[in-house]
Amino acid sequence: MSAFASDPGLDEVRDAAGHGTEVDVAVHLHDGTVRLSILWTQEILLSADDADQVAQALQRAAEQARSITAARRSDRPTEA
Repeated sequence: MSAFASDPGLDEVRDAAGHGTEVDVAVHLHDGTVRLSILWTQEILLSADDADQVAQALQRAAEQARSITAARRSDRPTEA
């Protein structure tokens, strides 16, 4: 099982050139890092609407990552 949670809002985003390339934005649920993956190639061509969806997914991931890292910091014992 992966520790990454992908954004389901990108399930339909595909390469505008029709190559079947996909993009994935995911957050690591343990350390709060954000992963941006372009699957099946090194680049992806996006329509303006799909680019907006990716940007919004990255913003959601950043928000979630901040929550995870803040929770991790508050779980650590404080030094006296």
